[in-house]
Amino acid sequence: MIKTMVACTAEIIEADLAVQEILSQLNIEGGLLKNSIGIVTCHYEFVTSEIVKALCDALPFEIVGTVSSSQAALDCAGSLYMALTVITSDDTEFVTALTSTLAESPEAAIAETYKQAAAPRPEKPALILTFAPFMPQNTGDSYVQVLSEASGDVPCFGTLAIDDSADFSGCFVFGKGEHYLDRMSMVLVYGELSPKFYIANVPPENIMDKSAIITKSAGSVIMEVNGRSMDTFFTDMGLMEATEIPYAMLSLPFMIDYNDGAPKVSKNYIGKTPERYAICAGAIPEGSTLHIATLSKEDVIQTAGQVLDQMLRDMEGVSGMLIYSCVGRSMVLGADQYDEMNLISGKVAGKLPFMMASAGGEICPTQILGGKATNRFHNNAFIACLF
Repeated sequence: MIKTMVACTAEIIEADLAVQEILSQLNIEGGLLKNSIGIVTCHYEFVTSEIVKALCDALPFEIVGTVSSSQAALDCAGSLYMALTVITSDDTEFVTALTSTLAESPEAAIAETYKQAAAPRPEKPALILTFAPFMPQNTGDSYVQVLSEASGDVPCFGTLAIDDSADFSGCFVFGKGEHYLDRMSMVLVYGELSPKFYIANVPPENIMDKSAIITKSAGSVIMEVNGRSMDTFFTDMGLMEATEIPYAMLSLPFMIDYNDGAPKVSKNYIGKTPERYAICAGAIPEGSTLHIATLSKEDVIQTAGQVLDQMLRDMEGVSGMLIYSCVGRSMVLGADQYDEMNLISGKVAGKLPFMMASAGGEICPTQILGGKATNRFHNNAFIACLF
């Protein structure tokens, strides 16, 4: 059995008051089972005011998670909040791990950390929760690939930190009682757990018919499609002007088909190199197929609502809900940036403990077949896990 508790606070200055508010909403005394883990999301000012540190010191279990530009839980939905999800169980175990710096050899650091954490157990985890830093020199795809390879395709679910500073200087990850800008925190979940995963990105009818094969790429940079330059492709699609305007392409996400039978994955275009190559917020492998889609404010709410309705139908036997939604989706919402969070709060609050946060990139399986998950790194996606 798993039990989930959620708390939130808007107290961003006084650490003692913030911790007391969180504790008053949780049934810690007598409410915890044998094994527990805490997942936190908060604005970065909860770190600089040392509130997260005080919370870690006050709780009898480990805390993981990330800074986010916005979060929701209970009746909280907005930027200047801290939310905490506590998962506790007698028969599910939580093994936490923290990598060394990912500034150099990130793949080796992640693989070694996972292997050391998993070594004492003969069986695979049922789930890996991942909380990764936002580091422009690394790609979330490489994080996901190495975790999948090291674990034998255990389902991975999680987020990249994101803040609302101009230079992303507060994108902290939490683990082992501290905060970091360059380390990944992970939780290996063992036991009879059968998590359910959900993804929303764009309505299928919004994907344009015209597509292109990625014929030359390197990591997150697309050099050629169909053997031609990206500028030629953008001109043919009537998108050259949009590609020159910062953030204009957030409403025109790329949908990438890896041509492996798994669902398409959304990726954001973020600019051009001096050579006029296209830079994306994630790796784009050669041989994959590029589709361009449209995403409006109405589409963000529609896609989230459709997935949420399915989740509500699947709630029997589950104890909690964890959701991450790309910060790009809130940017598409513009002045109504919290509407997606308010939609979730309005439909879920009081029915099931939940926590939601904006993400700098989303980690979630697109499918699970034969006991193996197809783990993917997403942009512009709404991802959810029922557990």
